Amino acid sequence: RTEFAVKETMSSGGAEDDIPQAERKTVTDFCYLLDKSKQLFNGLRDLPQYGQKQWQSYFGRTFDVYTKLWKFQQQHRQVLDNRYGLKRWQIGEIASKIGQLYYHYYLRTSETSYLNEAFSFYSAIRQRSYYSQVNKEDRPELVVKKLRYYARFIVVCLLLNKMDVVKDLVKELSDEIEDYTHRFNTEDQVEWNLVLQEVAAFIEADPVMVLNDDNTIVITSNRLSETGAPLLEQGMIVGQLALADALIIGNCNNQVKFSELTIDMFRMLQALEREPMNLASQMNKPGMQESTEKPARRENPHKYLLYKPTFSQLYTFLAASFKELPANSVLLIYLSATGVFPSGRSDSEGPYDFGGVLTNSNRDIINGDAIHKRNQSYKEMHCLHPGDLYPFTRKPLFIIVDSSNSVAYKNFTNLFGQPLVCLLSPTAYPKALQDQSQRGSLFTLFLNNPLMAFLFVSGLSSMRRGLWEKCQDYLRKINRDIAQLLTHSRSIDQSFLQFFGDEFLRLLLTRFIFCSATMRMHKIFRETRNYPESYPQLPRDETVENPHLQKHILELASILDVRNVFLENTLDDY
Repeated sequence: RTEFAVKETMSSGGAEDDIPQAERKTVTDFCYLLDKSKQLFNGLRDLPQYGQKQWQSYFGRTFDVYTKLWKFQQQHRQVLDNRYGLKRWQIGEIASKIGQLYYHYYLRTSETSYLNEAFSFYSAIRQRSYYSQVNKEDRPELVVKKLRYYARFIVVCLLLNKMDVVKDLVKELSDEIEDYTHRFNTEDQVEWNLVLQEVAAFIEADPVMVLNDDNTIVITSNRLSETGAPLLEQGMIVGQLALADALIIGNCNNQVKFSELTIDMFRMLQALEREPMNLASQMNKPGMQESTEKPARRENPHKYLLYKPTFSQLYTFLAASFKELPANSVLLIYLSATGVFPSGRSDSEGPYDFGGVLTNSNRDIINGDAIHKRNQSYKEMHCLHPGDLYPFTRKPLFIIVDSSNSVAYKNFTNLFGQPLVCLLSPTAYPKALQDQSQRGSLFTLFLNNPLMAFLFVSGLSSMRRGLWEKCQDYLRKINRDIAQLLTHSRSIDQSFLQFFGDEFLRLLLTRFIFCSATMRMHKIFRETRNYPESYPQLPRDETVENPHLQKHILELASILDVRNVFLENTLDDY
C-alpha cells in the first residue's frame, strides 16, 4: 500500500525514473511513518478507558512514531514539498494529532503539565497558519478538520485558564463556521452553532469578575498551589492516607457544559490538581522520564471524568478504581447530578429507600427533578443509591454529593470500619439564588473557589484585584484556623482526621466548613435544607457554628463592606 502511495504521489512530479534514489527513499520512509502513525492513532480508540496500566506501552509506541514523523518532515521538508506534494494542512494534521496525544495523556494521568505540551502544539498550528489554505480547497471534510482543531484547542485553553486566548479562538471559530456553512450547504450547521453557544455560556459561568485597574479581567486559577492547603502544624494528629483516585461524575439537567465537561465537573477537577509545570523538553515522551528527573512533589490524584454515565458505566469505572487503589490510599467520588426521590412510602429505612442521584438512561424522558416510574413498589433503576456504594466502603472512601437529593447519602452505614466521609450539598437554595443553577452549583463553587462563592452570596458581581488578593490572604488565615478547630475537636469522628493528612482532602474539608458556616450565618439561608450536611455529622459548636469562625466570617464581610448580609446575633455569647 505504501509503495503504491509513493508511486501515486511521485508520478505527478515528473518522470518517476528521474527521481534520485535518496529522494525516493525519503518519500517512501515518510509514507511508511505516516501510515504507521495513523494506524496507531486509530488504535487508541480501542484501548480500555479504565485501568491505569494496560494503555501505557501502546501510548509510548504511538508517541515514538509521531516524534519520528514530526522530526522527519522537518528535516526533509523540501524533498517532501517537491516530490510528495506535502501541503501545509497535512503538517497541521500531524501537529494536531500530537496535541491530541498530549491531551489524552493528561486525561489518562491527570498530570497537568501535559496540557502545556498540547497547548504548545495547538498554538504552533495557529501561529504558523498551517490550516490557512484549507478554505481554498473545495473539500468540506478538510474544513471540518480545521473546526475540530479549534474546538479541541478551546478545551485545552479552558483547562489552562487561558481565557484571553479562548475569546480569540471563539471569534475565529465563529468566522470559520460562518464561512463553512456559507460555502457548503451542510447539515451540521446547527451542531457547530451549538458548540459556539456552549463555549460562550461556559466562559460566562463565573458569577464574579476580578478586575485590574484598567478594567481587564484577572484570570484566577483554582488549582492547588504551594500556599494552597493549610499546613499541618505541630500537635495535629492526622492520618497518613493519600488521595490516589477520583471519579468526577456530571449528570445535571440543563447545566452549562462544553465538550463532555459540565461546569461543576470542570470546577471539581481543578480542585483536585496542582498548578501545571512546564515539561523540560518540547517532545519529551510521557511516561519515559528517568526516575532521577521526576519532580520532587506528589503527583496529582488520578481521575476519571464521566459525563452522564449509565449505571453500568459508572459501576465499571468505580470497580476499576477500587481494584487499582494502592494501600493507604483514598478513593474520592464526586457526584453532581439530578436528584431521584423515592416514590411511595417505604416501611423500611434501608440504603435503597431514600432515592439517590440520577444515572443516565437513553430511554427515559426526564422531566426536571421528578422521575416517574411504572410501578411504585419498585426502586428506581437509573439511580445511584447509597446502597450501591456500600461494597466500595471496604477501602477509604471520600464522597461529595451535589444534588437536590444529597441527603439520601446521610443515611449511610459504615459497615467495614474504614474511613468514610460524605460531604452533602444543600438540597435547595433560597429563591433569590435559584436562577443561577445553570451556571453551576453554589456548593461546588465553594469547594473550588470559596472567595468567589462568598462574594456571590454577598451580592457582589465584580471586585478590584487588590481587594481580591487581600481577601484571599484573609481566607488563608480562616482556613488555618478551621484546620486547628478540626484537629483540636474532642468529639469529631475519626474519619475526618484520617483524611486530613492529604492536602487535597484537607482543603476540601476546610472549604466545606467555611461554606457551611457562611450559609448558617447568612440572612437569607434560613431553612435547614439550605445548609450542607455531612456523614458522619460534624460537632457544630466546634466547627460550623464555632464563635471564633463566625467572628472571622464577619471580619471578611467587613473587609468587603457586606456585613449587613450576615446575622450578628449568633455572636451574642462570644
